Amino acid sequence: MHESAPPRPAPSGTGILQRPYLLVTVGACALVFLAAFESLAVTTVMPVVSRELGGAGLYALAFAGPLATGVIGMVGAGNWSDRRGPVGPLFASVAVFALGLLVAGTAGTMWAVVAGRLVQGLGGGAMTVALYVVVARVYPAVLHPKIFAAFSAAWVIPSLVGPFAAGLVAQLASWHWVFLGVVVLVLPALAMLFPALRGVRSGNANGNGSADGNGSADGTAEGNDGGPDPAGAPAPWAPARLPWAPARLAWAALAALAVLGLNLSSGLPVAGPLLAGAAVVIALLAVRPLVPRGTLTARRGLPSVILIRGLVAAGFFGAEVYLPYLLVERYAFSPTFAGLTLTGGALAWAAASAVQSRLGGRLGSPVAVRIGSVMVLLAIGLALVTTALGWPAAVVIAGWVLAGGGMGLAYPRLSVMTLALSTPDTEGFNSSAMSISDSLGGALALAATGIVFTAFTTTAASFTGVFVLTAVIAAAGVAIAPRVAH
Repeated sequence: MHESAPPRPAPSGTGILQRPYLLVTVGACALVFLAAFESLAVTTVMPVVSRELGGAGLYALAFAGPLATGVIGMVGAGNWSDRRGPVGPLFASVAVFALGLLVAGTAGTMWAVVAGRLVQGLGGGAMTVALYVVVARVYPAVLHPKIFAAFSAAWVIPSLVGPFAAGLVAQLASWHWVFLGVVVLVLPALAMLFPALRGVRSGNANGNGSADGNGSADGTAEGNDGGPDPAGAPAPWAPARLPWAPARLAWAALAALAVLGLNLSSGLPVAGPLLAGAAVVIALLAVRPLVPRGTLTARRGLPSVILIRGLVAAGFFGAEVYLPYLLVERYAFSPTFAGLTLTGGALAWAAASAVQSRLGGRLGSPVAVRIGSVMVLLAIGLALVTTALGWPAAVVIAGWVLAGGGMGLAYPRLSVMTLALSTPDTEGFNSSAMSISDSLGGALALAATGIVFTAFTTTAASFTGVFVLTAVIAAAGVAIAPRVAH
């Protein structure tokens, strides 16, 4: 264990939009915004891309591929960050992300688009983990709820404008610019981060480092503050050099293949269920070395934090993708109005994130996670009852606002707890584990709901089956939520 120095609080009145954090905050949020915008924009224009390039057979792979390669990027960035700090992995991941966009944006065939998406997913997954470690190294713990709330808002806002903007670009110019335009915007975001992160060393103490060398506000972390000295002097200590972990990368590659198999299994009517079952087993076996010990058995503390992150994501996103479909099929909504359900949830997510950041220590993180997970379960329950009993569509729409609020409460606090329960040499690994839990949880749920949806002969039964499954997943999250407290 590294020697500790007395923690120093953040300067009085300091916020994430004040010096010395302003440039880091704006640059990091810009990267999150662009990644979210690109994800939603590509979803909007991919039908156009597929039609123009004759790539209907590769349509699913264009979405499953980035999710799969992202797992590899998460593990690689986590290991690199624990060895040398987050600056190198962050800049490298942004470069890989931009390279993928360039390949896809200049593609003349669907295979080239898929190749670009695979590269892009690798960089995007790594970028997420690197940004989390940047938060740990730069911001004092007292500001973690605020910066993660800003990340949530930066992810949610594109859901309001991304699809419309992407459709407009594709209509007035070309779908190529949906990819290429993001590359142009990534460069100034990275430029803002570079001067602010020049002095960030590899050492830190669980979120206690700051851009001006300040320590944690509450003194809960082990170790010295690892941010740069105000005068530019090196950090007073640096953690022991950790080895590269090629075995983790191999397990990540196996998990990525399992995720890919899950997403492709729905296209195989006979062997699909068998492939899905095998992929689930492989994914669970492969993920064990990539997450803290005891995660799959819900051990109290950090393992349960990582597990519930995946369960909440699985329940929420597994149900969300079927809500517009439900409104179009059962209630004759137009696609535009059906999408407003997701917009309401996104706005509630952003609002709840802002509320939890303002409450700070007055709302304990374990309490926020419990409340948020219950809200998600209640919302899925409303969707289930509405589908089964034929209640008005307004119930589902209002319910999903409740779900978005639950995610806005739980997600930022799970991020805060992950960093708070990490040591200086595990911040990268634990941030990677949290992101992997997100990806695998969502992928497993989407694959399982796809199998359930096609297993029934009537539309009503199909939707009911989907919401029953996602409600069971969300209920598991509620049951485990009390175990996040150490």
